Amino acid sequence: MSGLYEKISESNSSYKNIIATVVEGENFGEKAFISKGRIIFESKVDGIFGNNLISISKETKTGMLCIGGNRIFCEILGTEKKLVICGGGHVAIPIIKIGLMADYHVTVIEDRFSFANNAARAGANEVICDPFDQGLEKIKGDKNTSFVIVTRGHRYDQICLEKIIEKTNAYIGMIGSKLRVKKVLDQLEEKGMDAKYLEKVHTPIGLKINAETPVEIAVSIMAELIQVKNQKKESCGYSKELIKAINNSEDNQQKKVLTTIISRKGSAPREVGTKMLIFQDGRTVETLGGGCAEAEIKRSAFSMISENTGKSELISVDMTGVDAEEDGMVCGGLIEVFMEIIE
Repeated sequence: MSGLYEKISESNSSYKNIIATVVEGENFGEKAFISKGRIIFESKVDGIFGNNLISISKETKTGMLCIGGNRIFCEILGTEKKLVICGGGHVAIPIIKIGLMADYHVTVIEDRFSFANNAARAGANEVICDPFDQGLEKIKGDKNTSFVIVTRGHRYDQICLEKIIEKTNAYIGMIGSKLRVKKVLDQLEEKGMDAKYLEKVHTPIGLKINAETPVEIAVSIMAELIQVKNQKKESCGYSKELIKAINNSEDNQQKKVLTTIISRKGSAPREVGTKMLIFQDGRTVETLGGGCAEAEIKRSAFSMISENTGKSELISVDMTGVDAEEDGMVCGGLIEVFMEIIE
């Protein structure tokens, strides 16, 4: 099965990529990687996926599909989340830090050397110290790139927005008072910018939480950005770290179990598609939410490794009721977890 994860790491993120897994039924455990409507990998030759490729390829959201008595979990893969911040001032610094905590690859464009240094010290993955128009020429943009404009003046806002507006993006937000924002948008419209593009700009930026301090403003901005992202229902479960750990040749002597939340009901801690890799020696990569639920999943993983059958399993973890409450499962939901051995 390791060939599947090599294919994922090599895949073109601009294509529609789907991982399909049979989680219940006669074909239990079969997997396929479908990219741009073609099967790139199939765990069983002439299995269930070839005859149902069209139906699976039509799926637009991560979720369950039932075909011929089989439940098939279809993951619409997202790519690495990218955050491009235009400006390196006092609001940008907490945005950088929160963005990193939320697993974004953070790039800052700032034309002042001292402020660019501040962004680097705050931990930005990449800092481009160039005039804004030149810096933005180095950013391609894609469906998982979010742009946040927090420059020091409306002149620079306009330069940034003019460069960003027609790039493929997940989100564009611009800081500023209503007057400042209106001035920028009016000037761009006068220059012939299509109003339909300008209407997509989130401005004033951020959720309305009466934010005042730079940190509060950063929280409101990142909250809005995440809200927009999560409406897409894509799975970002295969992070770079996870794929690297699965494909790492140094760990090939050690059995691993990949666990994936495939359904949830109630107040479960993590979303469908969330993954955790559990090593034979107890190490883990990523998390399913921690606590007693995760401990139960780990026990099941170690049992699979010790039994050495090589078979996948589907387990349910109930975080409702008295027993769950006594065990400290505060979320009160129910999750189904698909577990597969990786050698």
